[in-house]
This record gives sequence, C-alpha cells and structure tokens, in this order.
Amino acid sequence: MADDGEHKGEQGSGQIGAPREYRMEELARLAGITVRTLRFYRERKLIPPPRREGRIAWYDDHHLARLRTISALLERGHTLSGIAELAEALDQGRDVADLLGVDTPTEEEPVRLTPEELAARFEGEVTPENLAAAMDLGYLGTDGDEIVHISRRLLDVSSALVREGIPLAEVLAAAGRVREHADALAELFTGLILRHAPEEDLHRLRPLARSVVEAELSLALDRRQSKRA
Repeated sequence: MADDGEHKGEQGSGQIGAPREYRMEELARLAGITVRTLRFYRERKLIPPPRREGRIAWYDDHHLARLRTISALLERGHTLSGIAELAEALDQGRDVADLLGVDTPTEEEPVRLTPEELAARFEGEVTPENLAAAMDLGYLGTDGDEIVHISRRLLDVSSALVREGIPLAEVLAAAGRVREHADALAELFTGLILRHAPEEDLHRLRPLARSVVEAELSLALDRRQSKRA
C-alpha cells in the first residue's frame, strides 16, 4: 500500500534550481528520527503538511529545519505540547518585512536566530506568552525558519537581565513601559529640532538627543541609588 511516498522513486522535480525535496524516509534519516516519529510529529501538527504529488508526499528544507528545531528543544527540556504552542506562536507572528519596514532607517542591528538559538539565549524562558509579548512589542519577527530580533543591543541586554535571574516576562513588561517614555522623548526632540531646523537635519542631530537621554538616565540612576544607600 502506498503511503506518504514510502515507495522509492525519483527525488524531487528534477528542475535545476528547484528547492531540495525529500521522501519521508530520507527526511527522517537526515533529521535523525524514525519514520514513525515523523508521522507522529505530522499528526500533532508540529510540522507543516508536505507537498502532495498524487499519492507521494514531498518534504523540503523547511520541514528538515523544523524537525531539527524540535529535537534541539526536546533536548532542552521542552515538552511536545510546549513545542506545538511555540510553533503556533511563531507561525502566527508578524513577518520580518513588517517588523523592519522597507524604508525606515535604523541605527539598530537586526539579529537572525533559529528557534533553538533563541531558546539557548533565554534558557527556560521562551514560552508562547513571552514570544507573543516580544512580537507585540515589535522585537521579534519571522522569516521562514528563522526568527529576527530587531536590535542586537536589546537582545543582548534582555538576555543578560534574564541570566541575572530576572524573569523574561518582567523584562518585557518593563520594556513596554520604557517604550512609552521613549516615544514621548522622541516626539519631544523631534518637535524641538523641527521648530528650528529643516527635516533633513533630524538624522544628523539624533545623536545629540540620544546623549541627553543617556546622561539624564545615568543621573537618575545615581539619584535612585543614593536614596537607597
């Protein structure tokens, strides 16, 4: 009985430049799992449906990447139910093009991560709720099998805070409050500059605005620390 391309045949469409495709047995072998496990993952909707060609099922590199991610997350102690929720959250996340914008200039450096690399950055803290919060803030977007964080600096700082024992949920909640103040400060400085300079000077003068904010935050932290001493 034919089932999911388990009969041997010619691999893929054979077209030059076409994406690599695999039968079920080859995909399972490359992913280091059994065909039975692959079927189970598909039934649990942990991987997208394969491309059908008659009675034959073809899988591609996206399926292989997802299977390797599942294995890595399982090794880190995630349950299959938790991985399914994470996969759903990522699949419903905003596209990286929407996240970064096409014509929006930025001084921040985006970072591309696999799901397992993100899990390694925030050991035990990558949950569907935290993913949703990060996506709502505009920190994370998806690009195929990769996750894109909008700012290397924010990624490094947030992961450092989590390593210090601060829950990621609280870090993200604090980031939401900082975002509100940052938007207000950006509006203040934009208005100040535009009242006295042409719009093309905005980008040139933004380092001055950033320096003021950094200095004032440093002084505010000094005052807060002195009060607690």
